[in-house]
Amino acid sequence: MSGTVHIIGAGVAGLAAALKLSARGEHVVVHEATAFAGGRCRSYHDASVGMVIDNGNHLLLSGNRAALEFLRDVGAEQRLIGPPSAEFPFADLSTRQRWTLRFNDGRVPWWIFDPARRVPGTRASDYLALARLLWPPAGKTVGEVIACKGPLYARLVEPLLLAALNIEPPQGSAKLAAAVIRETLAAGGRACRPLLAREGLSPTLIEPALATLQRRGAIVRLEHQLHALRFGAQRIDALDFGGEAIMLGPNDAVIVAVPPYAAASLIRGLNVPTEFRAIVNAHFRIAPPPNQPPILGVLNGTVEWLFAFPGRLSVTISAGDRLLEKPREELAKTIWAEVAALAGLLADLPTGLPPWQIVRERRATFAATPAQDAKRPGAQTAWRNLALAGDWTNTGLPATIEGAIRSGNRAAELIRNQRS
Repeated sequence: MSGTVHIIGAGVAGLAAALKLSARGEHVVVHEATAFAGGRCRSYHDASVGMVIDNGNHLLLSGNRAALEFLRDVGAEQRLIGPPSAEFPFADLSTRQRWTLRFNDGRVPWWIFDPARRVPGTRASDYLALARLLWPPAGKTVGEVIACKGPLYARLVEPLLLAALNIEPPQGSAKLAAAVIRETLAAGGRACRPLLAREGLSPTLIEPALATLQRRGAIVRLEHQLHALRFGAQRIDALDFGGEAIMLGPNDAVIVAVPPYAAASLIRGLNVPTEFRAIVNAHFRIAPPPNQPPILGVLNGTVEWLFAFPGRLSVTISAGDRLLEKPREELAKTIWAEVAALAGLLADLPTGLPPWQIVRERRATFAATPAQDAKRPGAQTAWRNLALAGDWTNTGLPATIEGAIRSGNRAAELIRNQRS
């Protein structure tokens, strides 16, 4: 049917919706309030380190089917790098112990029976406790379903769920934790291979998506902030951009793909998550040693994950609210000392710290508690031509790239069905 789908927000969710719709011949216009597309998933040139960095370090897994389909659609799947099999090296800063988890490809977890492949200090029988997390009772936290202690928890479950949920795991939603485990550990090594955007998030995800949309005739308007939606009885009648109003025809539709607090300001009565958790990222301009793994899990330190990119080492710290008020230089020194120890570098360089940058995202994700998860709305709204997208909507997953893309796909499908 003729008509235009207006997508509000050029983050990953909005771009995913635009790609789905444009692939089916729909006329799409994307409106983005800022001067750049990508939202939290983007790259930019940082003057402090003198190079292009990502605003956050994002890890994909080989089982992220929606994300990989997105990349195939824009011809960028080969821009992801990762080991040929599911391997995760770890280092413990307190004991100096190092090990590598190696998952076998199939769903039957033979790896737990091999002491050289499983978590050090664990027995095969310890892993049976994870079965309780596969289908937990509704409304429960992780801490109410499993015992959050012991080597298996400290060396596998906690780092996995802390990264995926961005909340201290005992407080996190067991339902969301279950979704992560079902799609990773329970799915076997074929779904767990780590994949990184070595060239950066924008060159891998965002720029190819924008180029694809342009080829399909879609329009992306940057620095075009929506001020208000004009509501009719059953439809959105117009989009108010301040000095410009766009009246919607009978076949026009809208997808709102902005953060939850922005969506709540646009849509009356919308129930959204209201609590958030921070993520802290640190970037150091220094060449990684030749033997540095692309990703390293870290225990008993401030650092949680260490990423090696060309010319820089980067760190991600989830649930980072405790670090928001710490002085930046003090935090950089703390993180650099750990990074130097992990990478076998001299902590005290002749010029002090290497060029560095600390990026603190105060509202990186919604707080993945049962109560906040219950506030996530679905894609459908009370207005026939309005749908929602975003990793904060009810995707069944935590706030991840995979969840954001699935939300965009779902919103696009909903609009297509309503217009057919």
